[in-house]
Amino acid sequence: MRPTRLAVLAFASGGALAVLCAAVQPALWPFWLAFLFLAAISLMADWALGPRLARLRVSVELPEQLLVGSECEARLRIENPGRRQLRLRLHVDTSGDFEQVPELADVRIPPGTAETAFGLRALRRGRSTIEAVWLECIGPLGLLAFRRRCFLGVTRPVTPDVHSVSRAAIQLFSSRNLQHGVRVERYRGDGSEFDCLREYEPGFDIRTIDWKASARLARLLCRELRAERNRQIMLAVDSGRLMSEPVGEARTATPLPRLDYAIHAGLLLAYISLHVGDRVGLLSFDDRVRHYCTPVRGQAAFGSLSRLASQIDYSSRESNFTLGLMELARRQSRRALVVVLTDFVDTISAELMVENLSRLARRHLLIFVALQDPLLLLEGKQRPEDLVQLHRAVVAHRLLQDREMVIRRLRRMGILCVDAPPEQISTRLIDHYLNLKRKEAF
Repeated sequence: MRPTRLAVLAFASGGALAVLCAAVQPALWPFWLAFLFLAAISLMADWALGPRLARLRVSVELPEQLLVGSECEARLRIENPGRRQLRLRLHVDTSGDFEQVPELADVRIPPGTAETAFGLRALRRGRSTIEAVWLECIGPLGLLAFRRRCFLGVTRPVTPDVHSVSRAAIQLFSSRNLQHGVRVERYRGDGSEFDCLREYEPGFDIRTIDWKASARLARLLCRELRAERNRQIMLAVDSGRLMSEPVGEARTATPLPRLDYAIHAGLLLAYISLHVGDRVGLLSFDDRVRHYCTPVRGQAAFGSLSRLASQIDYSSRESNFTLGLMELARRQSRRALVVVLTDFVDTISAELMVENLSRLARRHLLIFVALQDPLLLLEGKQRPEDLVQLHRAVVAHRLLQDREMVIRRLRRMGILCVDAPPEQISTRLIDHYLNLKRKEAF
C-alpha cells in the first residue's frame, strides 16, 4: 500500500496552505490541526473502503510447450470473491528468457471469475518461468494504491520453432527443383542413378545407350537415369560464446541469439532433405563436441533431430574448431554435404577456423553459413555526425572488410558461403542445397 500522486499533491498543497495561514496569523493555527485530522480521516476511509487484494486468487494458463522467437498467448485467470467490480493494473514478472511483458492497465474484474490475455515471447531455449504477477488497485477516494505480489512459478520448456520450419518447408515443396531425388526425372541427362530402360528415339543422347541390353534384345535401348537419393548431410552447429550473443532482425525489437537462427536454418534444411530421401546428421560443439547424431533418414527422424537441437545449450566457452571439425571428419568417413553454421569477428579469430575448414573440404563438400550483424552493417553505412560516430563507422568498416576477406578466402578453397542477415540465411541455404541437388555435386 502506498499513497498515490493525487494524495501527495493534495496533502502537499493543503499542508503548505495550512502552514502559510498559521504563519501569517497565529490565531489560525487550528487550521493546521484540522488539516492533519482531515488527512488522517481521508486515508483511513480510503483504506477501509479499498479492495482486499489478498482475497483474489490468480492463476496463469500457458501452452505446454513454447517456441523460441514465436509469440504465444497466455491467459491470466483471476477469481474475485467480493461483490464489487475491481479495476486493476497488472504487471507480469518473468525470467530473463522472456521478452518484457507490457503493463496491463485498466483491467476490469467483475465478481466471479475473469480472464485477460497477454502476449508472451520467449527469447532463449531451455526452461522459462513466469514468476509472479503484481496486482495494483486504486482506492475509491484515489488516495491509496493497493499492491499485491501473487507468486505463480509456472515453468514451460522452450524449444526450436518447428512450426515455422514446417510452414517454410511447405512453401518450398511447390518448387520444381525440390522434386529431384523424389520423383523420376524425365529430363535427359539429369541424374546419375539408374532407373529403367527405354527404347531409343531420335534426339536421345547416344551416351545413354546400353549396348549390352541392346545386343541381347536386338534393338537400341537407352538407360533412363534419375537423381541420386540417400545422400548424407551433416549439420555442424557452433554453440560457442559468439553464437550465444544476440543478433537482431531489422523488424525485431528484441533480438534472438545467433544460435537460434542457426538451429532454425539447420532444421529447415533437415526437414526438406529428409523429405526428398537424404540422410541428415547433427553435431554441435563449443570447446568440445556436445551432441552428435549419425545421419538418419525418413520424415519420422525429424522429431529426434529437433529434440536433439533443443538440447544444444548456450555456452560461454570459446569455440574449438580444431576439436569439433576434426571429430566430425573422424566420425563421418563417407563423403557428405557438411553445413557449418557459425560466425566470426575478424581475420585473427577466424584463422584456426579457416585452416580446419580447408582440411575438411578435401573430403567433403562444405557450405559455410555465417550470420551478418544488421547493427554492424548500419554503423558501417550511415553518415557520421560527430567524432564518436566516425570512430564507430571506421571500426565497423574495418570489421566488414575483414569479414569479406575471410569469405573470399573460403570461396577460393571451393567452399560455398552463405553470409547473410539472420532473416535470409534459411532461404539462401536452401537455394544452395537445391542447386547442389540439381547438379548432383555430392
